[in-house]
Amino acid sequence: MNTSSYSAFSLEPFPVVTAGDDLASLISRTLAEQHLTFEDGDIVVVASKVVSISEKRYVDLASVSVSPQARSLAQQTGKPEGLVQLILDESLDHFLATPSGPIIARHRLGYQLTSAGVDRADDGGAWLLPADPDASARTLRDALKATTGASIAVVIADSDGRADRRGATVLSIGTAGIAPLRITSHTGPDGSQKRQEETFTDLVAAAAGILLGQRGRGAPVAVLRGIEFSAGDEGVASMLHARPAE
Repeated sequence: MNTSSYSAFSLEPFPVVTAGDDLASLISRTLAEQHLTFEDGDIVVVASKVVSISEKRYVDLASVSVSPQARSLAQQTGKPEGLVQLILDESLDHFLATPSGPIIARHRLGYQLTSAGVDRADDGGAWLLPADPDASARTLRDALKATTGASIAVVIADSDGRADRRGATVLSIGTAGIAPLRITSHTGPDGSQKRQEETFTDLVAAAAGILLGQRGRGAPVAVLRGIEFSAGDEGVASMLHARPAE
């Protein structure tokens, strides 16, 4: 499915999200306050941080028991010991992009992420990823459809670094209503059929990331309109090489 153009806007100012908040209600309320509406086919991209906050995924670093391995890795990377322990707890394996980090980890859900997606808080704590990002996306999609009446898709996006370069990009960790892979085929010069898979919801997340920003813009929700996509609830888990650990 081809897209020749699309538009995008962020929902801001957006209220501060606190633990236990009904995120779908906040999105619907902000949409109404800005005299905006969802349209069928809109893709609502939500920063994983606010999903984690609403789902109470906070951990106090002072409560974390630190292992010798975490202590050694903390000394090597300069990260707090409790934070490193959480990274190890949330991951199946890891490696350092450089001798001093960052830590690139394979999350127990199957994602490869910087710091296993653990996000340090300013008050001596940290936020873990949503327990099941695909389920979180489906819950948001269903609630937003119920309140707005629009047939939308939801992508939960997380900022992430790459082992081969500096800086952060944005990728999808949870989806609902949109197939995460775009599959195309074409005939090669020799007449053979070539099949290509694109991580389509990562492209969507990156496009939204231009609006969401990475440094406290206060815009945790963006809406992309006019993008052609295939509907589906397979979720990001369906395109991972390593499926989520049971």
